[in-house]
Amino acid sequence: MKIAYVRVSTVEQNEARQLESLEKYDIEKWFTEKVSAKDTNRPQLKQMLDFARDGDTIYIHDFSRLARSTKDLLDIVETLNSKGISLVSNKESIDTSTPTGKLMLTMIGAINEFERTNLLERQREGIAIAKRNGKYKGRKPFSSDRFDELYAEYLCRKISKSELAKQLGISRPTLDRLIREKANS
Repeated sequence: MKIAYVRVSTVEQNEARQLESLEKYDIEKWFTEKVSAKDTNRPQLKQMLDFARDGDTIYIHDFSRLARSTKDLLDIVETLNSKGISLVSNKESIDTSTPTGKLMLTMIGAINEFERTNLLERQREGIAIAKRNGKYKGRKPFSSDRFDELYAEYLCRKISKSELAKQLGISRPTLDRLIREKANS
């Protein structure tokens, strides 16, 4: 069966360009969603992966529609391969049912992983130089005179953890760290 996966990041965006580019494949089943690709926890993606069977082919406009990171893309492709499902990317002209398509996908993944590793190494080197020159101060320590008050409301279930983080103007991981520190003190 020919299956298409179409995704745009926000409700305001239009998927017409992707739909038009995939029309030539005579798609039998469409999965469309308007959600960020920050992770693979997407309803239509999950439904498509559950729906697809051995011998099916999934068509996408380009790899960025399927996954934002190389790791997620390769994980999805591995899942498809294990189920005997091919992937065709229109923009990159890659078909994983062919030996050349498999090779190209592996090379793209390797290049992206290499670039990510180099980026992290350059970042570490830059931080080391900044520290040596006294310009790197690290993370600013959190301080709020409202933390104890809001934390008490959270403990009494008057506000949620998300609301607590929002009112303090911090991220959830930072809040989790602060809560751990509070519990250990």
